[in-house]
Amino acid sequence: MILVTGASGLVGSKLIQQLVLNGENVRAIYRKEIPSNDYGKKVNWVKGDILDILSLEDAMQDVQQVYHCAAVVSFNPSKKSSLHRTNIEGTANVVNACINTGVQKLLFVSSVAALGRIRVDKPIDESMNWTPETSNSEYGKTKYMAELEVWRGMGEGLSVAVVNPVIILGAGDWTSGSSAIFKSTYDEFPWYTSGMSGFVDVQDVVKAMITIMQSSVAGERFIISGSNAYYKDVFAIMAKHFQKKAAHKKVTPFLANIVWRLEAIKSIFTGKDPLLTKETAKTAQACVRFNNTKLLEFFPNFEYTDLEKSIKRICEELKLKYNLP
Repeated sequence: MILVTGASGLVGSKLIQQLVLNGENVRAIYRKEIPSNDYGKKVNWVKGDILDILSLEDAMQDVQQVYHCAAVVSFNPSKKSSLHRTNIEGTANVVNACINTGVQKLLFVSSVAALGRIRVDKPIDESMNWTPETSNSEYGKTKYMAELEVWRGMGEGLSVAVVNPVIILGAGDWTSGSSAIFKSTYDEFPWYTSGMSGFVDVQDVVKAMITIMQSSVAGERFIISGSNAYYKDVFAIMAKHFQKKAAHKKVTPFLANIVWRLEAIKSIFTGKDPLLTKETAKTAQACVRFNNTKLLEFFPNFEYTDLEKSIKRICEELKLKYNLP
C-alpha cells in the first residue's frame, strides 16, 4: 500500500495517476472533497489532514511507502503562519506517523528553495542549504526546516529520501502556482525579466520520485531539474505553441521594486495574493543555475524530457483543459 499526501496538487495528482497506471495499490488523503478524475476511482481515499496526527496514523495503517507532497507554496508575507504550520509542523507529523506505524520508506517533496536559491557565483547542488544570506524566501526557509524534520526521522530509524524540484511545468490550475506562467503567456503578458532558473516537466518529477522510491537508495536528496533556461526564452517557447505574442518588454530591477510595492498596497485592500512580492521580484532577476548530475549518477538510465517538447505537450493539454482555440 502506498500513501500520497497533497493529492490535489500538480505533483500529487500526477503521481497518483502514474502509480495507478503502474498497477499500484494507492491510498490518498483528502481534506474537503475527493478530486474528480478518472483514475481517482481506483484510489482508496481517506479524509485527513497532515496537521492532525491521529488522522495521519489512521491513514498509514498497512502502508509501506509514503510520498509526502502536501505543502503551502506562497511568497505572500501574510501567509507566514500558514507556511510554518503546514510545511514544518505538518511534515513533522508525517514523519512521526511514519515512525509510529512502521512505514518502510518516506519520500519528501521539498524544493530548490530549501537549498538557498540566490547564488550567482556557482551552480546550486545538493550540498547546499538555505541561509538568510542565500535565500530571500520565507517559503524556502520552511522547506529547509521541513527537511530537518525528515532527517530527524532518519535518525530515528526511518528510511527517507528527498527531492528538490526546480520550477515545475505542468497542466495544473493555471490561476495559481507554476502553471500560472502559461496563462500569463496565453494572455500575452508583455513583461519579462533577465533572470534564469531551472525548469522541469512534472512527468519527469514523478518519474524520478517513483524511481527513487523503488530503489534501495535512502538518506539522499536530489535536485530534479531538466534544464537551466532564461525566463524570456521559456516564455517565447510557450508563446510559440499558443500562437501568441511573446513577452517583449524587459522589467528592470528599478521597475520591479516599484511594482512589488504597489502590489503590496493593492493586496491589503483586495485581500488577494500580490502578483509580485519583494521576494519574487528579487528571485526573478537572479540568474541561477542548478546542477542536476547527482540523480543521473545514481540512476544512469534516467532521462529528462526536452524543454520545448514538454512545453508543447503542456500547451496542448491546457488548450483541452480550458477549451481554448
